[in-house]
Amino acid sequence: MTKTVHHWIGGKTVEGTSGNWGPVTDPATGAVTTQVALASVEEVDAAVQSAKDAFATWGTSSLAQRTTILFKFRALLDANRDAIAELIVAEHGKVHSDALGEVARGLEIVDLACGITVQLKGELSTQVSNRVDVASIRQPVGVVAGITPFNFPAMVPMWMFPIAIATGNTFVLKPSEKDPSTAIKLAELLAEAGLPDGVFNVLNGDKVSVDRLLEHPDVAAISFVGSTPIARHIHTTASANGKRVQALGGAKNHMLVLPDADLDAAADAAVSAAYGSAGERCMAISAVVAVGAIGDELVEKIRERAEKIKIGPGTDPTSEMGPLITAVHRDKVASYVTGAAAEGCEVVLDGTGYTVEGHENGHWIGLSLLDHVPTTAKAYQDEIFGPVLCVLRADTYEEGLALINASKFGNGTAIFTRDGGAARRFQMEVQAGMVGVNVPIPVPVGYHSFGGWKDSLFGDHHIYGNDGVHFYTRGKVVTTRWSDPSDGPSGVDLGFPRNH
Repeated sequence: MTKTVHHWIGGKTVEGTSGNWGPVTDPATGAVTTQVALASVEEVDAAVQSAKDAFATWGTSSLAQRTTILFKFRALLDANRDAIAELIVAEHGKVHSDALGEVARGLEIVDLACGITVQLKGELSTQVSNRVDVASIRQPVGVVAGITPFNFPAMVPMWMFPIAIATGNTFVLKPSEKDPSTAIKLAELLAEAGLPDGVFNVLNGDKVSVDRLLEHPDVAAISFVGSTPIARHIHTTASANGKRVQALGGAKNHMLVLPDADLDAAADAAVSAAYGSAGERCMAISAVVAVGAIGDELVEKIRERAEKIKIGPGTDPTSEMGPLITAVHRDKVASYVTGAAAEGCEVVLDGTGYTVEGHENGHWIGLSLLDHVPTTAKAYQDEIFGPVLCVLRADTYEEGLALINASKFGNGTAIFTRDGGAARRFQMEVQAGMVGVNVPIPVPVGYHSFGGWKDSLFGDHHIYGNDGVHFYTRGKVVTTRWSDPSDGPSGVDLGFPRNH
């Protein structure tokens, strides 16, 4: 029997009324398991109104009340790790251990939100003039919306809503319609933790709901994670409608391997970073730049490791990589491999014909490895979002750095070397927002902020960490003067306010 996923508005499930539905498949079998309601404009308006009504009291609630609820939510989230991971496996397809890791990274941001009192401390300057004090404070912006991708249905929403809620905002989440059940589970846990009705809402939908959120006059801010073309559209449209926007786009993350690097460690890192989560993550390493004469040896080490990766259903505890999210996406990823040789690439591994016995209709693809990839090849230029690793060659550090900096993307990058001076130079010279030194996927911990440069970020704020707190709050400066009881009338002064 097909499951049905509706909306979560005002603290309860609200059945979809638009008459439009989207299919949700089990990527391991290709079978449609769920239908999800796709919201109409009227349903978007109802969700925003619920959040607006809740903000009237939540926006002035005490920090103690907010953090108490978030601590309860954290405990519930921790207790339900496996249940959430099972939903992710069923609808996204990643293996169970990977899904558990996603929940763990989301928990980091909940931890930050539980301790938000430190980040919300203001500043006070006393006696700036005679009996005049100046204070800087931060206040919530109002109703905020999060538009999140399919690849991390638990983690990416938790990059947003815990901080938004902790700082006094109310939230409307529009998750991916490809794997919507996780968002509803998070909403149920928040309600169980005691979050007031309307503070957190889940609106399932497609472009209709996104476009309405971007233009809605009662939505003050938009957070987005997804592809670069959509991020650019989100930023342009929402900004034109007077909203603050953080829109994180795509990536083509490079790993520079210098001749002095530990090649076994570099190969391990390349395989993990390129093929983990089937390559469906914006921080995946999709391009390795081998410097000097090490290229052939490095490629062979990567090939040896890649061939040992077990691909299978996420429900199988021995599986290390699962299927792709949809058959359409699988076919698009495969096209980059089948067309690679004609563009001058050497196809070392071709995973396009891979299937899993007993699950032949699943969205399967094997691991692909392309060597001597020219920068003109589509496999290098585009964000593939699948298990395809390109290897490029460079004669020197300078040539490799220039190649990386020429990319239109600037999300994350890494360098593998034993030379501290080279590593320090790289972290200063590379044009990317996140840099790893002998760390292939440099996703920051929760109290630092995540975000890229160039076409990987649109807007002025990175996500979570201090940037997240600043994005979901507005600064206000208050200048105060109290007369001493012994003072007499001071008279009228029409001059410019004096500080001395």
